[in-house]
Amino acid sequence: MNKPRTRTQAHLPTTIWLPGPHDAKASPSAPAVLPDWALNKIRTEFTHRPGRTPAPLLRLAIGDTGPGMDVRTPCITEVGISRETATRSPAKPVILTEVHPDTLPATEPNTSYGPHDQGALDDGWPGFFHRAHRLLRGNGLLLLATRQRRDTDQLTDPLGLLVASARTAGFRYLQHIVFVHAHAVGDRIVPAPPHDAPPGLIHSDLLVLRAEGSRP
Repeated sequence: MNKPRTRTQAHLPTTIWLPGPHDAKASPSAPAVLPDWALNKIRTEFTHRPGRTPAPLLRLAIGDTGPGMDVRTPCITEVGISRETATRSPAKPVILTEVHPDTLPATEPNTSYGPHDQGALDDGWPGFFHRAHRLLRGNGLLLLATRQRRDTDQLTDPLGLLVASARTAGFRYLQHIVFVHAHAVGDRIVPAPPHDAPPGLIHSDLLVLRAEGSRP
């Protein structure tokens, strides 16, 4: 008698980042999500390329997703090298997007259109992911930093809706990184959550997404 086949779902790797004993204790201010020590670690992990010039890092802090959101979203470009060298470098930029939880919708976004649709400026999160995919298409990296928020005494986890929108636009979900809002005191980790975080929340999340090439 043949045994029924069972399918096991591959789990994505989850990494936990903790601050070092000498990392700054200051909390990020909205709409930022990342503390300085986490930003430094992101630069090291995702933009440095041994033997090659570093990839440019584009930092976005999204405050809203209404019509014309691109105009209101501040962008800081970090190249770590001269602009002349960066212009010649074939490296795609790494986009780091800090998503404050107040920016996220309470319900799942509309992801009904396919990966080839353009996505207008007023399409909210789906439109943002489509525009980012056009820029990064061909293995470029998009990093999303966010955290949970509290709605009517319940924590709302934004990761599912963000991943759903990203996959619809053509991104592949590679990794989940948890960075802890805390600082070391002796042999203990003392919580140091952001001032605007809901009670009991001491970590934020970083999603690592790769833009797949154009589909047939």
